[in-house]
Amino acid sequence: MTETYDLILKGGTVVNQDGEGVRDVAIRGNRIAGLGSFDKAQAGETVDCTGLHILPGVIDSQVHFREPGLDHKEDLESGSRAAVMGGVTAVFEMPNTNPLTITEAALADKVKRGHHRMHCDFAFWVGGTRENVDEIPDLERLPGAAGIKMFMGSSTGDLLVEDDAGVRAVLAKTRRRTAFHSEDEYRLRDRMGLRVENDPTSHPVWRDEIAALQCTQRLVRIAREVGAKIHILHLSTAEEVDFLIDHKDIASIEVTPHHLTLTDEAYKTLGTLVQMNPPVRAARHGERLWWGLEQGILDIFGSDHAPHLLEEKQKPYPASPSGMTGVQTLVPIMLDHVNAGRLSLTRFVDMTSAGPARLFQTALKGRIAVGYDADFTIVDMKKRETIRNEWTASKCGWTPYDGKEVTGWPVGTFVRGTKVMWDGDLTTPSTGEAVLFQDGLPRG
Repeated sequence: MTETYDLILKGGTVVNQDGEGVRDVAIRGNRIAGLGSFDKAQAGETVDCTGLHILPGVIDSQVHFREPGLDHKEDLESGSRAAVMGGVTAVFEMPNTNPLTITEAALADKVKRGHHRMHCDFAFWVGGTRENVDEIPDLERLPGAAGIKMFMGSSTGDLLVEDDAGVRAVLAKTRRRTAFHSEDEYRLRDRMGLRVENDPTSHPVWRDEIAALQCTQRLVRIAREVGAKIHILHLSTAEEVDFLIDHKDIASIEVTPHHLTLTDEAYKTLGTLVQMNPPVRAARHGERLWWGLEQGILDIFGSDHAPHLLEEKQKPYPASPSGMTGVQTLVPIMLDHVNAGRLSLTRFVDMTSAGPARLFQTALKGRIAVGYDADFTIVDMKKRETIRNEWTASKCGWTPYDGKEVTGWPVGTFVRGTKVMWDGDLTTPSTGEAVLFQDGLPRG
């Protein structure tokens, strides 16, 4: 008897852990049901993917969607709309909201807010603090929890734990991989006088490479002392790349598209729009990050999507807040690098789906395989587009890449078998649900 399916993606080039090849993908319900060659008559719906590449759904494990408390900049609906418009099928959202995501109740509130309101699937990082250290073993395994996130350098919000004792206390309680904003707060305080009024080029002078390296060195030492796994977010310096080569047994590394694409030259034209923590730096840092990517030292891409309204960003430095949009441009910016020959498409897949699934132990995501969630990022590798502010679905309505022409474009986003974006249009009401994790699955 011939099997039947709900949906068949027909004739696309599937890029997966076993390489690239033209294959059909059959979907039944929320899951992948078959790979191979199927007749159109076997499914109620067929999507022609001829000439397109079918990738495992892109997971962006570092976004700030600002809800609750800062909803005027972004909220879970608008941020997730930007995600699926850019081909992203799942996001891990950060805890520096108001109130902070540091309790079971705050996490449950976010999960409730996101359920079937967000357009993509989701998880939420829980902030690690001195106050919630005893609850860490339970907090990191709650439904919808991506793990524990800590800030060793001040950024947006109030989650700073700058001292070794505070970091050690939290890491001693963790069993999952803990994510870190790694900048040395003591050095940042000492160097605040180096900020120059109305001169954002002084931002990377203040938050220099030594502040990043010193903090990462401290963090690795503490992690070794307590036997913890750590994840360094938004790596930005050549010095950290070289240092972390010898610590890959405990430390995984995220790199952002903006640290790979932009240099300090961008301050001349974009000013505070490229102000980030850690900063966009001199070209030598980006070159070493690319070397680290080529050598397999870096593990995943994350956007660090951190929106602020244009009028906020245009305040004179240093009154201007740090952060920029990124979740919607992650895929096109990095596909443009693929087309330029800087990385392969299979490496892109590893950095955006297989890699996050491996590091954070997601269940049913990260691969195109029978039994897995039917999450797909479908891209046209030959399509040339110009990124525009008007395309940006974020509430803040701007991107630092406005006017940039790229080759390679997301044309379809499928979340658990549902086509949520196709050819630039939202096609289905939001159906996002909490991501499941191997270390957080309910027992029984």
